[in-house]
Amino acid sequence: MTGRVHSWDLSTGVDGPGTRFVLFTSGCPLRCLYCQNPDTWRLREGRPATVDEVMAEIGKHRAFLTAAGGGVTLSGGEPLLQARFSGEVLRRCKELGMHTALDTSGLLGARAGDDLLADTDLVLLDIKSFDAGTYRRLTGGALAPTLSFATRLNRLGVPMWIRYVLVPGWTDDEEAVDGLAAFLAGLDSVERVDVLPFHKLGAPKYEALGIPFPLRATPAPDVQLVERVRGQFRAHGLRAD
Repeated sequence: MTGRVHSWDLSTGVDGPGTRFVLFTSGCPLRCLYCQNPDTWRLREGRPATVDEVMAEIGKHRAFLTAAGGGVTLSGGEPLLQARFSGEVLRRCKELGMHTALDTSGLLGARAGDDLLADTDLVLLDIKSFDAGTYRRLTGGALAPTLSFATRLNRLGVPMWIRYVLVPGWTDDEEAVDGLAAFLAGLDSVERVDVLPFHKLGAPKYEALGIPFPLRATPAPDVQLVERVRGQFRAHGLRAD
């Protein structure tokens, strides 16, 4: 089976527990204004790679990843745009006894069959905003499929780490944050919420691609704002980092 991938790399941090082999797949249906990876948007611009090729690369790092308490994370782009390819990589990783994580917006959650999710140890679920209008303006997509996917993951008992990018003037509204926190507090499989301060490290990619960076004038959130938002999630009994 062949998919289209952008790149792969080793990472330690918010891509899952321990050191991760992160596979960046190509293609994404959203156009988030703060996207760090505009070079992954178009499926056709990814390079073809078979599952065997990907697994051979993962195999080079398997011993190290296992010893480091890590595993494999599928990111993008949006890995569920290529659900069959992503599902096969996840299945093969599980056969090797490796921890697996899926980094997704949840917009295409309906494409993830129960078998794919059974081979997924952790879902890193990006929830861009809890206000449907803001979500649409920020991403070009709809919020409802992501919330539906979160509810389904909870029903299946799949652990979730929620990723919330904090963008001043966009995702800092107190009422919307409280609404999201209340929603997440009702999901038993949510293990943590990662509040990720907006930054502009991806801006050079836009310049290289000749694409205007929409949030060039938007400042990064200050420490007080970050702590306020984390505190709102904590007030609902959630772990927020």
